[in-house]
Amino acid sequence: MPAETSQTLDRGLRVMEILSDNPSGMTVTELAAALGVSRTIVYRLVVTLEQHGFVRRAHDGRCRLGVAALSLARQIQPMVRDAAVPSLRRLAEQVNATAHLTLVDGAEALAVAVVEPSRSDVHVAFRVGARTPLDRGVAGRAAIATRASGRPLEPGWVISGGDPAHGGYAVAAPVIGVTGFEASVGVVSMTELDTALVGPKVVAASNDIARALR
Repeated sequence: MPAETSQTLDRGLRVMEILSDNPSGMTVTELAAALGVSRTIVYRLVVTLEQHGFVRRAHDGRCRLGVAALSLARQIQPMVRDAAVPSLRRLAEQVNATAHLTLVDGAEALAVAVVEPSRSDVHVAFRVGARTPLDRGVAGRAAIATRASGRPLEPGWVISGGDPAHGGYAVAAPVIGVTGFEASVGVVSMTELDTALVGPKVVAASNDIARALR
């Protein structure tokens, strides 16, 4: 770590990042193992973060993100939405389908930006703020598709014929390379999509958004 940075702050932020990836919570011992430091160091970090509302400890001793962290996340959503809309608008017009950016929020997929195509009389519509379980619909599945392997998907996107989350055909790709950020970009249409053509465009939009957020 560079000499001019704070090791304690770095560790505290890493605790929050680890907890954001483990919504079911982690014990102090598990956090210590993940960070590669002693339980005493982690305990002090957790107590400090808990005092500021960024971590909460349940009666079973498991630590989870606190309300203060969730409040910060809500404040960040408008910034993420502003960064994503230009790419989503291009994508919606290119494939003539509704384009969206979806974030992982605990066990749910949260739509934070939605752009409908301007040339279509009939298209799928859903609201910003819509939530679905991560395993229901391609947006959530794509967002966590690289969680286990850490590698890009092959061919790069997830497809669904008749997306149960939004009532249409869908293609989605994960947003890759933004630290502490799990999300996907996708399109959903009332009619079947040519995935060989649409898939690469969705991946390109996802890459554009990732660059805008780094």
